[in-house]
Amino acid sequence: MKIAYFDCFAGISGDMTIGAMLDLGVDLRALEAELKKLNVPGYQLQQSKVMRSGISATKFDVEIHSAKEAASKTPAGLHHSHDHEHRPLSAIVELIDRSGITESAKTLSRKIFERLGAAEAKVHQVPIEEVHFHEVGAVDSIIDIVGSAIGLDWLNFEKVICSPINLGSGSVECDHGKYPVPGPATAELLKGIPVYSDGPTCELTTPTGAAIISTIASEFGRLRSFEIEKIGYGAGSRSFDEFPNTLRLLVGKESAESGIGEGANLEKVTVIEANIDDMSPQIYGYFVEKALAAGALEVFITAVQMKKNRPGQLLTVLCDASHLEVLTHLVFRETTTIGLRVREEQRRTLNRSVESVETSFGRVRVKVARLNGSVLNIMPEFEDCRRLAEQHEVPLKDVLADAHAKIQSLKL
Repeated sequence: MKIAYFDCFAGISGDMTIGAMLDLGVDLRALEAELKKLNVPGYQLQQSKVMRSGISATKFDVEIHSAKEAASKTPAGLHHSHDHEHRPLSAIVELIDRSGITESAKTLSRKIFERLGAAEAKVHQVPIEEVHFHEVGAVDSIIDIVGSAIGLDWLNFEKVICSPINLGSGSVECDHGKYPVPGPATAELLKGIPVYSDGPTCELTTPTGAAIISTIASEFGRLRSFEIEKIGYGAGSRSFDEFPNTLRLLVGKESAESGIGEGANLEKVTVIEANIDDMSPQIYGYFVEKALAAGALEVFITAVQMKKNRPGQLLTVLCDASHLEVLTHLVFRETTTIGLRVREEQRRTLNRSVESVETSFGRVRVKVARLNGSVLNIMPEFEDCRRLAEQHEVPLKDVLADAHAKIQSLKL
């Protein structure tokens, strides 16, 4: 199995993704020829070798021509606003559909943009049809997303795995003002994916990068037993003191003993437990919300019989080792326990990917779990269904039933 491992220790962006592919051997002129089939004018592609903290990496740039020049060549139906084009999702999808790129590249490009559109719609609480892309809809980001899809099509990976993703910190300027890192769309795109913040005070993972990796990766976590065959480095725009500002793309195959191709992935988790018999039931729900927000993977309560025959509750928190101190402090601060237990365990998880279906009430994400390439479980995202039920003032069970019915149309 040909596997790609995206090592996002310095975050990920669209240009870093293409840079890493070019570093692996994708030909820039061939990529340029394919992108011309989009019939989008006003840009030029650049490739250069740069050093990032002593590591040689490939820098990919999209040089945008003036807005006036680009506007004079813009196809009918598209328009410019200020220095960047503002396009609805439908215009971008139409642009992709009428192009001459391969069907597989078209499909992946649409999935990435639709995932991005769904995130923007959720953040701004508008129908996806009303989402107009600003920074993301600009020519350079269209090139980044479609170019990444073309590159992935050529490289023909059978599986994409991604490391925990470094988000950066601080704030970022957007069309609507200054937002904390990660920006709202980036945070929405990376829900359910392991992330962390380290290094310089800036945005390391962009919405474009988050949309690409959350669409293409079927698994997120640390690299396990793996035979590396090739390595590509895609350079970010700046140099940092803390680490090389690069996206590292490892290409290889599973080791015979790794088992990662089976789909039941083995990973380590930290377990925090506390027995509690003197706390108000009202506090448990509050604590669960706080713990999940602080990085817990799972939190659950189990009824137990404690010493002196007193009924109590066993509080269990699962987390990555990196969140142990934060969650330990939270348990002591928010509950009445005066002691807890910590141990490391192993768990197995199925490979998961996220698709989407269009229900009668709106778009719903669908989580697909596989083992040995076969689909075992398909479930609609509960929060999407709940949001649509509240928005349309219909029973939640109706939205869930509609989503389950539409799942049958997915080609998996």
